[in-house]
Amino acid sequence: MRVISVNTNGIRAAARKGFFEWLADQNADVVCIQETKAQRDQLTDPCFSPKGYHTHYHDAEKKGYSGVAIYSKKKPNNVKVGIGWEDMDSEGRYLQVDFSNISVISLYLPSGSSKEERQAFKYELMTRFTPVLKEMLDHNREYIICGDWNIAHKVIDIKNAKANEKNSGFLPEERAWMDEVFDEIGYIDAFRVVNQEKDQYTWWSNRGQAWAKNVGWRIDYQVISPGLKKKVKSCSIYKDERFSDHAPLIIDYSARL
Repeated sequence: MRVISVNTNGIRAAARKGFFEWLADQNADVVCIQETKAQRDQLTDPCFSPKGYHTHYHDAEKKGYSGVAIYSKKKPNNVKVGIGWEDMDSEGRYLQVDFSNISVISLYLPSGSSKEERQAFKYELMTRFTPVLKEMLDHNREYIICGDWNIAHKVIDIKNAKANEKNSGFLPEERAWMDEVFDEIGYIDAFRVVNQEKDQYTWWSNRGQAWAKNVGWRIDYQVISPGLKKKVKSCSIYKDERFSDHAPLIIDYSARL
């Protein structure tokens, strides 16, 4: 199966830039989208319900803000809209679809770069999410947690590590939490299973010539449960076209939904 994760930074803007034409050629089984920045009633164009897909959206209450979506070829057995926390769910940051033995999640963790209160909120959600991640591994099923985690895990995952050590998204506390997710709880960074190269980024600032010079961050992930590690076959970051300030992350698995 092929799973794609992408932060569209406005799904309507991405549509105008050709995202859905590109998607139609990808033969993806599941597509996880973050930062839709739209309410469902604003997405009346048929492109937002792609042919051949079951579509699910979780909108933020605030218009033009946040929001996640999942498209799947196979109809899910269950859809979980929200994680059950009012502060996170009002911002439309979590959507889960369950199939027979695999669950796929579209997750959009907040950025803390705008102000201290948002960084505090980010830390709070990280703390609350830890036991959820542990509990999920107790279930007799596999998980693919797609999304914009807004954290570059290691030095290899960011162009200018030293210059960003005090910036949200590369703070020591954030990186230590990612260490916990992978090294202690036991999840796997699917991309790094098959690609250990440097300069592999999924987001570029709109400032300066970040895109042109590939001064980026790898903050978009497919975080998988251990049972899927050997099922990761290939991965790519699509950069031939630009639909957003993020690039689509494409991973192929030798597993079926």
